[in-house]
Amino acid sequence: MQEEMIVRNVMSFFDGGMNLNMQTLYMTWLTMAVVLLIAYLATRSLKLVPSGWQTVIEMIVTGLSSQVDGTMGKRGHFLAPFIISLFLFLITSNWLGLIPGLSSPTNDLNTTLGLALLVIVMVHFLGVYMKGTHYLKHFFEPTPVFVIINAIEEVAKPITLSFRLFGNILAGEILIHILVKLMPVWMPIPSVLWLAFSIFIGAVQAFIFTMLSMAYLANAVKIEEQEG
Repeated sequence: MQEEMIVRNVMSFFDGGMNLNMQTLYMTWLTMAVVLLIAYLATRSLKLVPSGWQTVIEMIVTGLSSQVDGTMGKRGHFLAPFIISLFLFLITSNWLGLIPGLSSPTNDLNTTLGLALLVIVMVHFLGVYMKGTHYLKHFFEPTPVFVIINAIEEVAKPITLSFRLFGNILAGEILIHILVKLMPVWMPIPSVLWLAFSIFIGAVQAFIFTMLSMAYLANAVKIEEQEG
């Protein structure tokens, strides 16, 4: 069952989008439900001295908000809710597949590429909206001859962003599945160690995707004085 699900996730990207992978959709909806549940648990009874889920969420919100202010400046602070939501969705998605019987939405290239394209579209839309046509000059820097190279670089951004996350999460789930099959019941240590490593990798990949997205968005919203 797990093998069929992995093959479906990989092949669904190459069928021209004609078929929907319902397993990915179900896991995406479950991820969103989990994120909403955590947000509810963290905010249902706010306290001056936080505890439980409030402590965890406050640490994430405070840390990412300071990163947004430092990277994007004051003009980019309105993007903090998006960045925080993106990170919570990614880390929940990455960890979901470590639960037996479930899979990560991010082990499907359609999901990771969709998220990457969302970020890149936001970059160019906000760039033109906040800077006008002046934003487009970076395509012709340092000289107009570089327009083709710069265009290729922009196309490569969502591809590299999506494949990095997809490859790491899919590989982690495959190896966990293989270890469970190969290791005898009385020798669970390798599987447990790889599970702990996968939890770490899931968090790191969510952080990297979020930071790169933040860096791309910063180029669109920061004013020239801030960039200098």
